[in-house]
Amino acid sequence: MPSQYTRCLRCFLSVILFFFVKGGVGVSINARSTTRSTYRKVRSLTCFAKVDDSRSNEMATILVGSLGRVGTDAKLILASQSPRRKEILDMMGLSGKFAQIPSPLDEEALQTELASQTITPEDYARVLAERKAEALGMHLSKKEEKHTFIIGSDTIVDLEGHILNKPVDRSDAIEMLTRLSGNWHRVHTGVALYKLSPGGDGNEEEEVSLFASFTDTANVKFAKLSDEDIEAYVNTKEPMDKAGSYGIQGIGGQLVERMEGDFFTVMGLPMHRVSKVLAEAMAEIDE
Repeated sequence: MPSQYTRCLRCFLSVILFFFVKGGVGVSINARSTTRSTYRKVRSLTCFAKVDDSRSNEMATILVGSLGRVGTDAKLILASQSPRRKEILDMMGLSGKFAQIPSPLDEEALQTELASQTITPEDYARVLAERKAEALGMHLSKKEEKHTFIIGSDTIVDLEGHILNKPVDRSDAIEMLTRLSGNWHRVHTGVALYKLSPGGDGNEEEEVSLFASFTDTANVKFAKLSDEDIEAYVNTKEPMDKAGSYGIQGIGGQLVERMEGDFFTVMGLPMHRVSKVLAEAMAEIDE
């Protein structure tokens, strides 16, 4: 007769063998359950995982497939000089398929106007993005042959409700980084997509209308920085054209201890949400 130890070992090996046959992360989650209940739970989790993956793949197909129409069925313009936003659109597979034209908006004047109003940092970023895209749309008077969409975007750093824009000089950058040191802050990126539509009689200039706009937010935790760290980073000159005086995709990434949210939001353009909005815009072309 086999000993109790041998029986237990056989039982354990049987369960392990079952796990290898069935596979899936769900198996290890329920490894502490009994053999019978484990079988039921694993089977249930495995089925759920397949359904979830299917939905994810379907959504990915919709997004990637729709963006293939940019540059052929529709014209896309990025209303920004930012090399970081251009890089993100390039990474989305849109390299060479969009134009990059800076917005004629007087951004400093608008920032001064918004600063005098009671407005949340989230709305502040969104309004800036909307105005940038709208101003460029109004500036483009030539009638386009294709459907034309304009992306406007603006990124700000929010430290306890105080908006940190780009530093005006070296001392301003040092002050911002000193305030961020060792603390959590929020990064808001506002995005707006405007559509240019032909005028009523076909001879008028295009009408500019807002297709969609939103603000995406990420939470960022800075490490505790020494004065030497801050001085050395500012000396690289990287902070001087960045909201909050740092760039997470560059040297400034070393200052970030932790982050919650979309990395691309902090970089300057939330890739997934922009992809969804562009897919919706492409779908509207056929309506």
